[in-house]
Amino acid sequence: MRAISAEALSAQPLTREWRPSYPLDLRRSLGHLARGKGDPTQRLADGALWRTAPTPDGPGTLRLRRTTGKPAGTSDHAGPSASPPRCDTIVADAWGPGGPWLLEHLPSLLCADDDVSDFGGVLDAAPHPVLAEAWRTCGNGLRFPATRLLFDQVSVAVLEQKVTGIEARRSWRELVWRFGSPAPGPAPQGMAVAPYPADWLAIPDWEWHKAGVDLSRRRAIRAAATVAARLDQLVWGEVAEVVRILCTLPGIGPWTAAEAVQRAMSGADVVSVGDFHLPNVVGWALVGRKLDDAGMLEVLAPYAPHRARAVRLVEVGPAVRPPRRGPRFSPRDYRTF
Repeated sequence: MRAISAEALSAQPLTREWRPSYPLDLRRSLGHLARGKGDPTQRLADGALWRTAPTPDGPGTLRLRRTTGKPAGTSDHAGPSASPPRCDTIVADAWGPGGPWLLEHLPSLLCADDDVSDFGGVLDAAPHPVLAEAWRTCGNGLRFPATRLLFDQVSVAVLEQKVTGIEARRSWRELVWRFGSPAPGPAPQGMAVAPYPADWLAIPDWEWHKAGVDLSRRRAIRAAATVAARLDQLVWGEVAEVVRILCTLPGIGPWTAAEAVQRAMSGADVVSVGDFHLPNVVGWALVGRKLDDAGMLEVLAPYAPHRARAVRLVEVGPAVRPPRRGPRFSPRDYRTF
């Protein structure tokens, strides 16, 4: 694990307050970034959401807290009919060399780049009770964050290829703890910063094996790490073009590209095609039957350009899940091979 100076670990934080002009379910929206409850890079602790990130300027830790106040631009003297509902101000504290970068890109992380202004019209044109109820329950606050760190999201998505969630999360935890950086500042115990591209490239084969990562996933992460700087320059471009470029890299297909751009670029229309369970989850929730990828895309077509948002609403909405008719898939432990 990389060392961080004592000054970076103990320095007073930089602070920024930011008030979104839209409803935001902070925990649910940024929860899409966490890989399980034990993710070393994101935690809920002491009433705050903590995140670490390998920014271009160095490792950083971010603590997000909410306070309640009036929306920006409103007056305490406005009449009752003119007063909009109160909304949250997000107080962000940042530590480490990457702290200024994290605060600069705070609006993107807090979903400012995710435009939902026309989603109500999309739901009106293609109404569905499951989606409508989930959207109502979330208070219109379920949005897609943008970390603006594409390689970071590609690396964790590759670890999730063709394995169970339990396997992928275990591999992610072990690799971050062993080859990442200590979390700057007073981060909760067990937090760390994900490895940088050079760190991923330096991991020896036996360490990959100990973490349960097979050869194909190792090669895919290494291939992406060699062009990581160029990948991170793409995050302000067009989502569809970034998906196309990602799919030209060895070991990266539509599913991995979708998972990465959803989180790095607020890719709310990019569906994770190729997921083992997702077509059935969407199919049972929206049409009451099993679907394949083509059928899932057909069912989701009326919700463009919010197809991935519709999927998220299915995942957090009323539990309409396919029946279980067989044993669950047993995780494999590559360390025994």
